[in-house]
Amino acid sequence: MLATIRSLGVKGIGGYGVSVEVFVSNGLVNFDIVGLPDAAVKEARERVRAAIKSNGFKFPVSRVTVNLAPADTKKAGTVYDLPIMLGILAATGVIRQPKIDCAFFGELSLNGTLRHVNGALPMAVAAAREGIRELFVPADNAQEASYADGVTVYPVENVSELIAHMRGEFCIKPMEPPKLDPTNVKYLDFADVKGQENVKRAMEIAAAGGHNILMVGPPGAGKSMMSKRLPGILPDMTREEMLKSTEIYSVAGLTGKNNPIIAARPFRAPHHTVSSTAISGGGTIPRPGEISLAHNGVLFLDELPEFRKDVLEVLRQPLEDGEVTVSRVAGTETFPANFMLVCAMNPCKCGWYGHPSGRCRCSANEVRAYHSRISGPLLDRIDIIVEAPALEYEELKNRAPAERSADIKRRVDAARLIQRKRFEGTDILSNSGMNTKALNEYCVLTPECEQLMHDAFDRMGLTARSYDRILRVARTIADLEGEEAIGAMHIAEAIQYRTYDFRENI
Repeated sequence: MLATIRSLGVKGIGGYGVSVEVFVSNGLVNFDIVGLPDAAVKEARERVRAAIKSNGFKFPVSRVTVNLAPADTKKAGTVYDLPIMLGILAATGVIRQPKIDCAFFGELSLNGTLRHVNGALPMAVAAAREGIRELFVPADNAQEASYADGVTVYPVENVSELIAHMRGEFCIKPMEPPKLDPTNVKYLDFADVKGQENVKRAMEIAAAGGHNILMVGPPGAGKSMMSKRLPGILPDMTREEMLKSTEIYSVAGLTGKNNPIIAARPFRAPHHTVSSTAISGGGTIPRPGEISLAHNGVLFLDELPEFRKDVLEVLRQPLEDGEVTVSRVAGTETFPANFMLVCAMNPCKCGWYGHPSGRCRCSANEVRAYHSRISGPLLDRIDIIVEAPALEYEELKNRAPAERSADIKRRVDAARLIQRKRFEGTDILSNSGMNTKALNEYCVLTPECEQLMHDAFDRMGLTARSYDRILRVARTIADLEGEEAIGAMHIAEAIQYRTYDFRENI
């Protein structure tokens, strides 16, 4: 009495096929699960036993052996409850063996109700890749799973409903994926921000080219306020971006019945007490961290110098490569981490260094120590550094409406359209991702621009990385102006965003 039920699992942020083989034989009464199961999988024995009995079926008084193949891959979570139960019922003749192109996953409650599990979309995508045509999932996972192409998803409320469907006594209606419409997403509006026109301009350039940005200013200048509004001027997410972000959030357990798809640009703002593991990802079984949850969106680090040194240094490699590799005893996984880094910091510990009121009492050594918490290599990976001065009373009392996010977004979208056409057929998504070949082709400088860059390189002590980043920012400024060639004004403005010298400001 052997039955095989097709199921799926999650490894990293990708799904893979799993065969649940159930063998019921004579011998001492026992219920074993093999195939490298974790504690949650082993506990399926009691959930399955109770669910079978509570739905009026007889649990076999025999030796039950369940093998989860491939047996050399670690199995985790509660997704195998449903296929294990169906395997036992099929092996004992209660139901027919399901068709070869059908797969099942879901957690069982003791009364047979199916509960939400993590990783539904990655598993549904893997199901289509494995040749599965019909996928039975918990009702709370059905909308999310239905976004996978090439597979029909059936929402299952409970065991009795599924058994009736398999016997032809009842028909479960397939789930139709809701329409994806990123234009209906509501964001905070830049119209709420008073003053700070220079910072708004810098954020517009950052959004247009996907550049990293650091704002330096006293408390209450609006740094956090503007950062939270940045996703509202970024281009709408494409279907591919939404699905990839949803896969990451699904594995992390951040999707559900009420938010089955990530249609808004992610905005992650971890507290400065966050650990390096929480930022990069990890755990006993590698899971995505904050930088992966910010994929296709914004990672906002407020009070940048307050973050631990190891946390900040973890960002260096993902900022260059757009991905992070996490190695643990249980395995090595690579997670996507293509995000915009947005940082904010005070000019000193108290926050008021250089303010005309003279309220700052920090010594030069204290200010120097505060700035030294941020390493040079990390600063070198930030394209734009802009000062956010304290607002004056006249700016605060001004009731005139500021420019809306929708107006800024139109200019950003126009610049991104230019970039999409420019990089069509390559894996470059925006100006910030230009490699050396692209820089040589699309950032050709006139003699006047060359002289500006030469002077800046010598005067500011720029590195090769800083030089390339100035070129990328200048290319974005030219795109915003609709210019084919980079001009002297574009280079000058890009250099301006590298002139904040932490040593000279002490």
